[in-house]
Amino acid sequence: MEMKEMTVDERPARSAEEAVERVRAALYDVGIVLPSLRIDPVTGAHGHPYALVDLGRCNIGVASKLAAVLRAKGCPPDSAETPTDEALRERVRRLNRESVRGVT
Repeated sequence: MEMKEMTVDERPARSAEEAVERVRAALYDVGIVLPSLRIDPVTGAHGHPYALVDLGRCNIGVASKLAAVLRAKGCPPDSAETPTDEALRERVRRLNRESVRGVT
């Protein structure tokens, strides 16, 4: 079986900083700027392994343009089932348990 080599944009980001810059560049390429885009200051402190990317706030025009770009790229409104609040909480709990196991 032939393995396709991943490009830089296809591989997972190695840091929160890299993830933010990739998102910023991708949005810029389609004419969208999220001025508040940043690393979440709480989870990003001290190089937390599960730092979150804070997309920030935007006005209605930017939100509408972002939705249009995502749909044009093959992300229809119902492309994925939205997880329930409880499913999201359980996922966070699991990730927290996994991250604590490595701490001594």
